[in-house]
Amino acid sequence: MGADSRIAVVTSDMGIERDEELPTLLAALRERGADAEAVVWDADPGTWGRFDLAVIRSTWDYTGRLEEFLTWADTAAKATRLWNPAATVRWNSDKHYLRDLAERGVPVVPTRFLEPGGQYTEADVDGADGVVVKPSVSVAARDTARYEPGRAADALGHARMLLEQGRGVLVQPYLHRVAEGERALVFFSGVFSHAIRKGPLLTEPGVIDNARIPHPSVVPYEPTEAELRTARAALAATPSAEPPLFARVDLALDGAGEPVLMELELIEPYLFLDRSPGAVERFAGAVAGLGRG
Repeated sequence: MGADSRIAVVTSDMGIERDEELPTLLAALRERGADAEAVVWDADPGTWGRFDLAVIRSTWDYTGRLEEFLTWADTAAKATRLWNPAATVRWNSDKHYLRDLAERGVPVVPTRFLEPGGQYTEADVDGADGVVVKPSVSVAARDTARYEPGRAADALGHARMLLEQGRGVLVQPYLHRVAEGERALVFFSGVFSHAIRKGPLLTEPGVIDNARIPHPSVVPYEPTEAELRTARAALAATPSAEPPLFARVDLALDGAGEPVLMELELIEPYLFLDRSPGAVERFAGAVAGLGRG
């Protein structure tokens, strides 16, 4: 990556306002000699031909405009090198990808999928330990809640609300050991960089709280070998032949204490670059590696 490299760090109006990592990443890329610029994803389509590379970051409003966003990804990929690639973005934009990963042997939180137009009863949203109900397309746990055992009627009402909006629904068992912390492992170009542990999000049962803090009580974390194996298995099971430029693998412990995949974030995850010395430089180095490829 030389002084003439033009890099778009792709964001959104929300990202321009709230992404605390954006200035840090831009500075690191510029220190490496790149002409790096923050660009909102819904800028004029002619914008992308000006850049040698576009790196998706804080496109945090895409879930409400999914088809428009996926069309943008396809368009941008024709004009410049887009990372993560458009096909990866499309695959990862809907949490049905969890089914693909489970079929490929990745330890995934057991997930039941409910589809618009289907007929469902309380039995479809019940669980001995309680359940989590979430839309298949969402970020930051929006429109997501957990329900305690015996509250299947409430869980079904939540699911039906989403289904009536034409949205797919995931029903998962509530993992009580999430109280010990969710783990987020960050990889750049397939290489482990750093990890954090954060507090549980769904602390109050039966409540959809879209204003909740998405990453409470974050602390640096040293993952176990089992957690690293699970994260690497998830990355290896993606449909792409190349490792993603960036990935955040979110894990929790099941009842037996084994790590299971909650989500594999390949589009716009917050990467906790300030929680590990050298993390932003490692990310910028991975971007530079694309420039040499």
